[in-house]
Amino acid sequence: MTLHDLSVKSLRSSLASRRTARVRRQSLERQLASYTSESDRLELDAILSRHTAEETGEIRSIINRQAMDRLLRSA
Repeated sequence: MTLHDLSVKSLRSSLASRRTARVRRQSLERQLASYTSESDRLELDAILSRHTAEETGEIRSIINRQAMDRLLRSA
């Protein structure tokens, strides 16, 4: 196997990993978007508060962005 073949294989593997991560994040974003009421968001916040910031960072980032999007749409 040549160096070129390894580079192509590595690139394909990297692209596949990125695609999988993007699909997973989009699915998570859709799931979190279903938490629309204030009580839903409070319940979700209570669940997340039981975990470390490292464990919940991605989820909190998505929730904050979605909240900002809702605020901008309602303005």
